[in-house]
Amino acid sequence: MKNPQFGRLIRKINLYPPFLGMGISVKSHADDFTRFEVQLKSRWYNRNLFGTHFGGSLYAMCDPFFVFIITMNLGRDYIVWDKTASIEFLRPAKGTIIGVFEAGKERLEEIRVEVDTLGKNTYHLEADLVDEEGIVVARVRKEVYVRRKAVQSNSTM
Repeated sequence: MKNPQFGRLIRKINLYPPFLGMGISVKSHADDFTRFEVQLKSRWYNRNLFGTHFGGSLYAMCDPFFVFIITMNLGRDYIVWDKTASIEFLRPAKGTIIGVFEAGKERLEEIRVEVDTLGKNTYHLEADLVDEEGIVVARVRKEVYVRRKAVQSNSTM
C-alpha cells in the first residue's frame, strides 16, 4: 500500500520531541513499511547514573513500530492498538543501540485474513535491541490488537 501520508509521517517522526529528547531516530525503513530500523544514540543527556541507557528510552524506541507496520499495511479499514508490552533487559545498554522491527508480507496477509474472518484478534510480536557489537541488550514483546472497522451504511429511509 503506497500512501503518501505514511511517508510524511515517517519523515516527521525523527522530529517528534520525545524521540529528539532521547536520541531516538528512524535509521531506515522498507518502502513497503514492513521493516523499520531504529537507533538510540548515547548522549550525555540520555544516560543514567551508571552511564548506560535509561530503560524507558530503550522501550520508547520500540513503542510505535509494530503498530505502524500493521496499520500501514492493512489500511484504514482496521483499528490497530498496542494491548500489552514488556521489555526484558538482558545486559547494560551502552553506545548506539539498534532495534529492527519487521513483519513479512505473508504474516501481514495472515493477520488480514484472520481479522476479516474473526472480526478482531491479537498478535504477539517481538524484537531484539542490539549494541554496536551486535550483542542483544534487551528484548521487547508486544501484543497488538487488530479489529476490522464497522461498515458504515449509507442507506436512508
